[in-house]
Amino acid sequence: MAETVTLIFFLFTAIVILAMIAMRLRIPYAIMLVLGGLIIAFIPGLPAIHINPDLILFVFLPPLIYSSAWQTSWREFHTNLRPILLLAIGLVLATTVLVAVASHFLIGLPWSVAFVLGAIISPTDAVAASATAQSLGLPRRIVTILEGESMVNDATGLVIYRFAVAGVVTASFSLWQAGLEFILVGVGSVLLGLAFAWLLARLHHLLDEPTIEISITLLTPFAAYLLAEELHGSGVLATLAAGLYLSRHSSRFFTSGTRLPAMAVWNTLAFQLNGFVFLLIGLALRDILENLSLQQLPSLLGSVLLVSGAAIVIRLLLVFASSYLPPVLNPRVNIGQIRSRWRSTALIGWTGLRGAVSLAAALALPLTLQNGSPFPQRNLLIFLSFGVILVTLVGQGLTLTPLIRLLGLKGDDSVNDERLQARKAATKAAIKRLDELRDAEWVSEDFFSTLYDYYGRKLEQFDMFKQGEQADALHDHLNMNARLRREVLDAERAAIIKLRDNNSIDDEVLRTIERDLDLEEQRLSRSPASTLT
Repeated sequence: MAETVTLIFFLFTAIVILAMIAMRLRIPYAIMLVLGGLIIAFIPGLPAIHINPDLILFVFLPPLIYSSAWQTSWREFHTNLRPILLLAIGLVLATTVLVAVASHFLIGLPWSVAFVLGAIISPTDAVAASATAQSLGLPRRIVTILEGESMVNDATGLVIYRFAVAGVVTASFSLWQAGLEFILVGVGSVLLGLAFAWLLARLHHLLDEPTIEISITLLTPFAAYLLAEELHGSGVLATLAAGLYLSRHSSRFFTSGTRLPAMAVWNTLAFQLNGFVFLLIGLALRDILENLSLQQLPSLLGSVLLVSGAAIVIRLLLVFASSYLPPVLNPRVNIGQIRSRWRSTALIGWTGLRGAVSLAAALALPLTLQNGSPFPQRNLLIFLSFGVILVTLVGQGLTLTPLIRLLGLKGDDSVNDERLQARKAATKAAIKRLDELRDAEWVSEDFFSTLYDYYGRKLEQFDMFKQGEQADALHDHLNMNARLRREVLDAERAAIIKLRDNNSIDDEVLRTIERDLDLEEQRLSRSPASTLT
């Protein structure tokens, strides 16, 4: 027991240290954690770590899918639904088939086994895509498509995997039955997730205790996932649907007292779970190599490169085909607009990172068939899957930053524009409400005038934001204002700490006032418009 606790502590410490190194080197921390895991796996004296696939599929995946869904904009998801579904369903199906064909002819896998390999490596990984895309400052549309694709295609890939493995184990397969069940599982799981989320939203409306509500949010992804799996549906799709629904409606039932600490809890949880997943990918190598002969390693590495190359080329070809075929098939589509997106298409085609789901699927392969004989080439499938994960996640992942620079892709300013629009609308609503309360008996005229002038001044400054030189001058003014207010906040914080150190105030009083100062400082760290006074 003590060894297990020590090992877990060591791994958590490694996650923090490796993430700090990744920040220093300015590379996605997912890649650094995988590389770190590869090194840690072979540290002398460290016990071998045997990864249970259920740990990934039932412990790590639900909260990470839920967290990604919560942070996804429903408007952006809906706007880009066509490319997301095309990649998440069409591309996964096509990749499964084409990788199976390539594996059969390039490395001689039997057809049934080749289709299992195709199903394992066909989905991109939601965890890898989210962690990598958000760290690279990509345009919002590309991030939405990559994250949306990876969240949905986990479900597609796992359903195909289930049928492919069943076909090998039972030596029977019905395409029509599989297709019908695929549709029923997809639709049923989404409806189940939405219904479950609707019930939870009603429950949240009845509660007003942040600790309990945050605890419910931590239980939600596991409940949605396990409920769907128990009903033979897709836990991924149910969790995704629940996360999107609750995120969309959370502003109506979460108070600020729940929302602020919940964000902190979930950000920390997602970071640690992400870190553990990527570290486990690297740690898996030692266990995988123990089941293989080192004499076979050169030929196995060659097979990994062939399968990885085939998977990468297939994705690039299919992504470009999905972008350029619509104008040919539908004359109403503007071909000029499609051609102008070749840079984003190239990046999406190249960002086919595989990760923990593929590893879990490979490790979850049954040991025997229905007749008791060993599952054909199980160890080879696990090694090939792991190799493809390394090539795509580490190899392609390290090329993403220079590729983005080469393509000239940058983050867009639409989010900042929308924030400004929202703040302006909120300020106008405040002024309108003040006008309605002007003659209320309980309103002090002096305080009313001060507050009215405050909002009027904010509105004037918002209008200046897009007026050329005035906007530049206002930005300079806001930066100066933010710096000055930070200096003042630091002075306030130092004063109350001194009072606490002198025993003039209690620690509880310090924490209460310190929290108010922290919230004020958090506002200063956001967009310039948030500092308007």
